[in-house]
Amino acid sequence: MYAVEVRDHIMLAHSLKGDVFGPAQNLHGATYVVDVAFMRETLSADGIVVDIGRAHEALKAALAPINYANLDAMPEFDGVLTTTEFLCKHIFDQVAGAARSGALGPGSEGLQKIRVTLNESHVARAWYEGPVSEGAV
Repeated sequence: MYAVEVRDHIMLAHSLKGDVFGPAQNLHGATYVVDVAFMRETLSADGIVVDIGRAHEALKAALAPINYANLDAMPEFDGVLTTTEFLCKHIFDQVAGAARSGALGPGSEGLQKIRVTLNESHVARAWYEGPVSEGAV
């Protein structure tokens, strides 16, 4: 499988309700390095997985609404535990929607899978990986 990966970062605030989260139950900041891998079995007619520039723009667009945001104050996350794992899937849905809409350019229709990794620190990360056909548009 071929892959192209792009990277960006976000800073946000949130709280995670429930005893399992200990001190993270309180409002706190989180900084993530975000990696998105685009995967396919064969290269496009142009010899690429996907246009890297367009992939990076799609990632930036997916992150913009939550970057520097307090997720607790956003209506779309009301009552949702915005864990790192949840955020991986949320970002996946946005990027997969961009892929399905053609926003990644010619040849992107051959994409098969996307993996979104959120790196919390140098010792902890989480990811979500799924087929491009999965997720919200």
